[in-house]
Amino acid sequence: MSRPKPIHNAQPEQVVIESLDAEGRGIARVGGKVLFVDGALPGERVWARRTQDHKSFDRAELLQVVKASSLRVSPPCPHFGVCGGCSLQHLEPAAQVAIKQRQLEDNLWRIGKVRPGRVLPPIHGPSLSYRSKARLSVRTPKTRGALVGFRERNSSYVVDMGQCLTLDPRIGQRILPLRALIGQMQSPQDFPQIEVAATPDAVALVFRHMRPLMESDLQHLRAFGVQHDLQIWLQPRGPDTLHPLWPEQPEPLHYDLPDYQLRLRFDPLVFTQVNQAVNQVMVRRAMALLQPQPGEQILDLFCGLGNFTLPIARLGARVLGIEGDARLVALATENAAANGLADKARYAVADLTQAQMEDFFPAGAIDKMLIDPPRSGAIEVLRSLTPGVRRLVYVSCNPATLARDAAYLVHERGYRLQAAGVVNMFPHTAHVESIALFER
Repeated sequence: MSRPKPIHNAQPEQVVIESLDAEGRGIARVGGKVLFVDGALPGERVWARRTQDHKSFDRAELLQVVKASSLRVSPPCPHFGVCGGCSLQHLEPAAQVAIKQRQLEDNLWRIGKVRPGRVLPPIHGPSLSYRSKARLSVRTPKTRGALVGFRERNSSYVVDMGQCLTLDPRIGQRILPLRALIGQMQSPQDFPQIEVAATPDAVALVFRHMRPLMESDLQHLRAFGVQHDLQIWLQPRGPDTLHPLWPEQPEPLHYDLPDYQLRLRFDPLVFTQVNQAVNQVMVRRAMALLQPQPGEQILDLFCGLGNFTLPIARLGARVLGIEGDARLVALATENAAANGLADKARYAVADLTQAQMEDFFPAGAIDKMLIDPPRSGAIEVLRSLTPGVRRLVYVSCNPATLARDAAYLVHERGYRLQAAGVVNMFPHTAHVESIALFER
């Protein structure tokens, strides 16, 4: 792949924005070449200046909006435009969801040549203070004190920020105290990142540190935890070195799925959905589409902590959850036992890019399946799909790979795409999460 060439002293151009790309940038076409304009919205006429020359497209900075979209709003965050954490705060929230739905349908048709039988109502929740998981970067530039937050857009620099409106406010409103804390450390540059994990009852901060900490550092960290009622964890090396500093025996983190009388415990570093309000509705939607029944055998792939596995078991089906991360499988097994579902929910560790379904169930023994793969999708495991799976619910975090996998399921395996819709897990960003139902 050729590297982009910087464009110096380019003349401003007036362009019309046609649509948004997968990163939330405005798309214009000038002289047969695509132009991506940060901060521009569909239907707008803007002045822009080219900044990078790529082979098939150019990038440009927004200079002035000549004719604004009726959907443009004032961003609530003062750091919007600089911070890379959000890309759509200037777009009315309902329009954000509508554009994501259109992107989903466009991908399904353009890549997969499939259309859903029905479009599901979008799943959405609060647009601010929703983010319960995050990785905050730390930098200590010589000219300023410590910086803590997200990286700047199109840059490795950390934003000089004092708050974050999308984070849980117990952390989002404490960015400045966090910066002051890092500044008190003996070697602030040895703290590259802070992981955030928030639940209704507790907030945990995991401080990654590159060298052993001085006793004064430990005292500052403990005092910060006491003052702000936060759990303080340390991670000197890999995930297996994670350990609590304060309290020494913290209460386990957990989230609830009240529709199914479930409580799922987790540690601060493992994957959980960042938006718990939306997650509850998404799980409810997944169960309505899957319709687990007593006596059925169901497979849950990329199962994580059991976010879908345990509701399936609660509804009476027998379910096997498969996950590549052994830490998650251990926690999922504990969660099944703690919720009284060990007899219905089992788990296995497997690399799902290599595993065959018949490794876990005899051919024809699986009635239904739910998959929640990473951005790369699930094409490898779908190729081993056994004939008995008559209903499949696919939870996706990438509409392009969902469309590719949908093409395989529909055109090569005889499934019908019965329904699909957007899950707005990340408001104010361009991330498109979705859920789809396939049947045959």
